Amino acid sequence: MKTVLSLCCLLFIFASCEDKEPKSSDTNLNWKQRMHTTTLPDSLESGSSYLSVYSQIYSVTEHVTHDLTATVSIRNTSRKDTLYITKGEYFDSQGKHLNTYIDKTIYLNPLETLAIVIAEKDKEGGPGANFIFDWQVKPSTSEPLFESVMISTSGSQGLSFTTQGKKID
Repeated sequence: MKTVLSLCCLLFIFASCEDKEPKSSDTNLNWKQRMHTTTLPDSLESGSSYLSVYSQIYSVTEHVTHDLTATVSIRNTSRKDTLYITKGEYFDSQGKHLNTYIDKTIYLNPLETLAIVIAEKDKEGGPGANFIFDWQVKPSTSEPLFESVMISTSGSQGLSFTTQGKKID
């Protein structure tokens, strides 16, 4: 009887364990609450930034790759002024447009951060994926900071590295 009870408990434990697929989150903010609905002032300075991200990296040869989770951080570095992001587009290694994450102007309050997560199972970007962000700030305000953290773990091994965005014309 004790053995049957133990087996039933084990069976119940295994049945209640679910192999859940990690969910991909586009952001840690509510986009609708962040939409800027009025016309932006003409006095704002505009810029664009390029950010490299790696959804895969090569290992051993160009025929072996490791999949990575990429977390993209958009950071308002100003202590007092709002940052406006007017567009955020994702491209693959060949420069093919994959997704527009931001297509309506959103704002970030001073020192606020927005995150976009590219799931490890999303290999579409490849080893040369990138983002282009268009943004606006008040004159004499610090530029936003765009960073990406790539990570992969398997067993007791882990791999992680970062990239930083670069202002482009």
